[in-house]
Amino acid sequence: MLEDLFQFSISVYLSVAIMGLLFLHLCYSSFSSQDKKLEPPGPTPLPLLGNLLQVDLKRLNRSLVDLSKKYGPVFRVYFGMKKVVVLAGYKTVRQALVNHAEEFGDREVTPIFYDFTKGNGIIFSNGDSWKEMRRFALSTLRDFGMGRRISEGKIIEECGYLSEEFEQREGKAFDNTQTIHYAASNIISALMFGKRFDYKDSDFKAMVEREHESIRLTGTASILIYNTFPWLGPFLKNWRDLMKHAEANRQETRNIIADLKETLNPEMCRCFVDAFLTHKLNLEESEIKDSHYHDDNLVYSVRNLFAAGTDTTGNTLQWGLLFMSKYPHFQEQVQEELSRVVGSRQVRVDDRKNLPYTDAVIHETQRLANIAPLALPHKTSQDVTFQGYFIKKGTTVFPLLTSVLHDESEWETPYTFNPSHFLDKEGKFMSRDAFIPFSAGRRVCPGESLARMELFLFFTSLLQRFRFTPPPGVTEDELDLTPIVGFTLSPSPHELCAVSRQ
Repeated sequence: MLEDLFQFSISVYLSVAIMGLLFLHLCYSSFSSQDKKLEPPGPTPLPLLGNLLQVDLKRLNRSLVDLSKKYGPVFRVYFGMKKVVVLAGYKTVRQALVNHAEEFGDREVTPIFYDFTKGNGIIFSNGDSWKEMRRFALSTLRDFGMGRRISEGKIIEECGYLSEEFEQREGKAFDNTQTIHYAASNIISALMFGKRFDYKDSDFKAMVEREHESIRLTGTASILIYNTFPWLGPFLKNWRDLMKHAEANRQETRNIIADLKETLNPEMCRCFVDAFLTHKLNLEESEIKDSHYHDDNLVYSVRNLFAAGTDTTGNTLQWGLLFMSKYPHFQEQVQEELSRVVGSRQVRVDDRKNLPYTDAVIHETQRLANIAPLALPHKTSQDVTFQGYFIKKGTTVFPLLTSVLHDESEWETPYTFNPSHFLDKEGKFMSRDAFIPFSAGRRVCPGESLARMELFLFFTSLLQRFRFTPPPGVTEDELDLTPIVGFTLSPSPHELCAVSRQ
């Protein structure tokens, strides 16, 4: 009896040992680079965990920048068993996204992004559906004036509402986060839904705040771990919260679409939703089979554009006002130029060419704020040899935008707020090739022209009317520029005073 038990125990131990050796062999095979083709270098990964213990998931962009200094501008890391190739520095990122746009042009749809959209919409899709939805979105938004004079009028109108909100504070310190995000949301709402919302509208406020919170949660360490080990999802509070926020916002969007559908007039399109529904109706009447124009693509395209059009613009404007409060001498120069060139009338987009210093301050805000440090992940559409390294088809790629906007070989003072980065010796505005806050190539932000117009008009309108200062008892030096790390980088909670200049 004892002998049988002993033999059984030996068999169990041998089986476990063999299984362990097989597992280690599989891990080693996955991680090793025995292929004759040279693969990018990188830190040695651990079985199962990869390099998760060698990076700071709370400031992943910083960790990857540090690794680039050791391994070069093209290197690889493992998140669990998943290999990711990281591109660092302006020359490398531009070469990949622009010169090799086709090879690096696919989107990596991580588990959390798939949870959000199921592969539908514009941002987190690939193939023919992505091409058609992006083409339709760009052409339709242009028809409704994105980046043109018609959208300028909507933004100027919203500037008035935003200024009224600031005036009601009577120069007292307040947190401007929500108000600024409501204003930015209303611009994209006008294009998506053909209307703006009152800042006190409870449904609108809840939708904007859920979106803002979702973008923060998406960049947290627990969600980065979820993307590596998706089975952990139901055990993670951040994942559960994200799913609740996403479903609530989808339902709110469906409700708005349903209301628009009831009053749809194909002869008079009011907005993006109308244009989509009309196009879908025309295809159905013509009996043309087009699988791309369905309800999910409409809902998720609207959600994609709403989120992208709110968070990036709102965050950048917040950073701009915070920089002006911390560096009052820059604020004074902006206001002097506005007073001299524009006076008290409303600033127009055409004024930009005569406001070089103001334009430089806005660009420097975007550069230093660096709100999308990792960009959205890409994926190789085919095998590619890049800078001498072989990268296999389907490999996840991180274009490290923070390494471009803070590239020490491109910017004179990369970590300092310095509008002179965008001014020549004569004080004229000077564009810079390494300024790519909206990314580049096939996946460049589709709303770039609208965002640029919004930032210029919102920023100048507010600086015309108000002087921004720290709260009483707080010095400029005490204003904290440490960002809150989410999927984007937003300012830490703070209050500022908007003191009327009238």
